[in-house]
Amino acid sequence: MKQRKISFLLGGVLLAAILTFPSLSNAGGRIVFGGGPAGGTFQTVANAIQIYDPVKKSGLKVRAQSSAGSVENLRKVNSGKSHFGVVYAGHVYLGRNGKLKNDPRKYENVLVVSYLYGAPAQLVIHADSGIGSAKDLVGKKVGVGNAGSGAFANCELFFSHLGIWDKIERNAMGYNDAASAFGNKQLDAFWLFTALPSGAVIMAAQTNDIALVDLDKDAEESGFYEKYPYISKISIPTGTYKGVDTKTPSFHDSALWVAGADTPDEVVYKLLSLIYTKEGLAHMVGQKETFKEMSIETGIHGIITPLHPGAKKFWEENDVWHSLATRTE
Repeated sequence: MKQRKISFLLGGVLLAAILTFPSLSNAGGRIVFGGGPAGGTFQTVANAIQIYDPVKKSGLKVRAQSSAGSVENLRKVNSGKSHFGVVYAGHVYLGRNGKLKNDPRKYENVLVVSYLYGAPAQLVIHADSGIGSAKDLVGKKVGVGNAGSGAFANCELFFSHLGIWDKIERNAMGYNDAASAFGNKQLDAFWLFTALPSGAVIMAAQTNDIALVDLDKDAEESGFYEKYPYISKISIPTGTYKGVDTKTPSFHDSALWVAGADTPDEVVYKLLSLIYTKEGLAHMVGQKETFKEMSIETGIHGIITPLHPGAKKFWEENDVWHSLATRTE
């Protein structure tokens, strides 16, 4: 009986939040969650939360909405067109400080809810190409990700830093299309910025002898890590992809669950409370193995930008807030 009363009270609070905040009431009570291109990990996050039965039973009407990816989600969450989204930590950081490439606006309404998973940079080449560095791509045909995606933005960031962005033949396309073009010898290389393993790279490796470029060396020698503090080193493990029999040094960014500043605290807190349970996390891993990185312990891993107040309350109650406070206040 007591539990039913608590649930009733929480439901009342959520209903009041939905009716009170224009961004929710104008959307007919639907909570828009920006994902990514169909089949991608960003979209899987949004879909997984939408279909989770306890979320549906809570009265929260989450709608997963596909998008071009990280940068589009940043802009839509900032403007209130989306209530939640998946955005790379780097884009949250750069956007907040008005440092996005060719975009000086400050996206200060995008607040962090939680860390989701790490996304390594991957540069796929033909094993016999003779390419040993990203700098060897000058004059080559390269798949750089969909325009508006996090992959594209991060490729532009890194290649511009190396001074090669305007010296390659850029092909803006999604991962699967890039893998197909690579297999047909229409591309010399293609870039990804996504969780391991990538289905597109697996597909490319089935019909091609592939190799991965050591991106850490280029990043280290060029001062990339010093300039972009949210980027960190990682190694792609041996055997991740067919034919790649050594670990490949690279770097990665973090995919974050974010919310708009106007998204009600109660809604943010409630969704976290439903997802970050044993059952909720098992549901996420059931949708994609990548989400095994999600846990209470890693919930605010590596975050250097402010949390949403509803998220702050949740992480304080779970005794992990103290590790973040000094970095974001």
